[in-house]
Amino acid sequence: MNVLELSEQEIIRRNSLNELRAMGIEPYPAAEYVTNAFSTDIKAEFKDDAEPRKVSVAGRIMSRRVMGKASFIELQDSKGRIQVYITRDDICPDENKDLYNVVFKRLLDLGDFVGIEGFVFRTQMGEISIHAQKLTVLSKSIRPLPIVKYKDGVAYDKFEDPELRYRQRYVDLVVNDGVKEIFLKRNKVYNSMREYFNSKGYIEVETPILQSIAGGAAARPFITHHNALDIPLYMRIASELYLKRLIVGGFEGVYEIGKNFRNEGMDRTHNPEFTCMEIYVAYKDYNWMMKFTENMIEKICLDVNGTTEVQVGDNMINFKAPFKRVTMLDSIKEFTGYDLTGMNEEQIREVCKKLNMEIDDTMGKGKLIDEIFGEFCEGNYIQPTFITDYPIEMSPLTKKHRSNPDLTERFELMVNGKELCNAYSELNDPIDQLERFEEQMRLSEKGDDEAMIIDKDFVRALEYGMPPTSGMGIGMDRLVMLMTGQSTIQEVLFFPQMRPEKVIPKDAPAKFMELGIAEDWVPVIQKAGYNLVTDMKDVNPQKLHQDICGINKKYKLELANPTVDEVAGWIEKIK
Repeated sequence: MNVLELSEQEIIRRNSLNELRAMGIEPYPAAEYVTNAFSTDIKAEFKDDAEPRKVSVAGRIMSRRVMGKASFIELQDSKGRIQVYITRDDICPDENKDLYNVVFKRLLDLGDFVGIEGFVFRTQMGEISIHAQKLTVLSKSIRPLPIVKYKDGVAYDKFEDPELRYRQRYVDLVVNDGVKEIFLKRNKVYNSMREYFNSKGYIEVETPILQSIAGGAAARPFITHHNALDIPLYMRIASELYLKRLIVGGFEGVYEIGKNFRNEGMDRTHNPEFTCMEIYVAYKDYNWMMKFTENMIEKICLDVNGTTEVQVGDNMINFKAPFKRVTMLDSIKEFTGYDLTGMNEEQIREVCKKLNMEIDDTMGKGKLIDEIFGEFCEGNYIQPTFITDYPIEMSPLTKKHRSNPDLTERFELMVNGKELCNAYSELNDPIDQLERFEEQMRLSEKGDDEAMIIDKDFVRALEYGMPPTSGMGIGMDRLVMLMTGQSTIQEVLFFPQMRPEKVIPKDAPAKFMELGIAEDWVPVIQKAGYNLVTDMKDVNPQKLHQDICGINKKYKLELANPTVDEVAGWIEKIK
């Protein structure tokens, strides 16, 4: 790497790296470093009247106070932080004191990993600490962490820009308190859900992510190409149709927790790559699934938070079962004043116009109803509420309602104004299913790019017979948002999708060399801020000369400085 691409701190740290090696200390040792304790456990288990406990710990140096022959550092391991007391003579028992005087005091920096062996004690200030008897360099950090500093109650160097936090999650996890806790809770959510399903005897399975037909949901897929087969493939938008094939095959209950991909918008609650759980249980209906779902979510909330209540923004949400139940058409009637029962597509279009909604000709009856509900109803449901009995046009994979053929046996769970999960009494009539797929194809021909494609193999599977089944899908990322009180999906994804980092455009060296500039000077000129040849146009030659000669001196490049007249000659050649 060109030295001009480095900050002053990065240059100092790389020099320290080289000095460590010159002293015979490998800054990235290969050997295992054995630890026997974590910071949080040490503090929790400490007893003042017990024999001093010998410990071996490892972690990052997050702060330090050097006071002559004795110092304090704060060590951060995977569970928390603990203070370490280091004295020169304890870690350097022999005559050679370089490990303390040179390595610890000068060559180690904040962010470096070290191993500490010593015993636990309580300081005069009452803080449980480790008295170091041995220090081992484990990894040198050559890029400084943005560690928060406080002066007169004001915080400096805070790492809080969301763009940087999400792009550099590895830094976010190190320096921002509470971030790791979100992801530890995410792990608890998964464990609790799996425990619930497994206790019922349901089997976790895996289905294809690359699929020849994007089925199981109304969504726009990502498309790729399989070179060996020379066919287009779709990234999975849902695992539904494959899981139901397994019910046909004889499994009574199957579930999958995996990635889905939808080539759609990105916002505070949507990421194009997201985690979804889908479960299908034979011989059940959507009424059974509602009870199953509310009991599952109540259990998860208790396992993760120890209570059924979670604060999400300004709302305290209570996940204590049972949850409220409202039919979709009743909800629309309540919040718009319009009863859509029995209306045809044109009549619903008229309602949309009266409600001043933006609609287009590609929208069928189901899409229109969905838009009305989304705009006027969904956001009103803060406490967990099951919205039930969706119109048949909205649910091509759902069984018709047993008492009203215009509706389906479907529910969605709304929480905090957003959909959390979706469930059906699954359609298992192969003739009806084929007709529903064909209707979706007609919508596709009208321009609906989210309409489903006919999956003939799935229809064939149904023709062999699928027992009465209920299925449910839940967005795991949204569930974790709720369980951790987060308002944006990016906060619960380790690595959310981001736009590419902006790259500052730079002219190639050859373009500068056309002006008579030596190639060695091009990086210097660009370091001074003149990334394009045209950036130097109309610049005062004296200023440019001063800028680049100053960089030559500061970075000890030992280049022969040009004269002011030579610099003026470069500028004159710029057209």
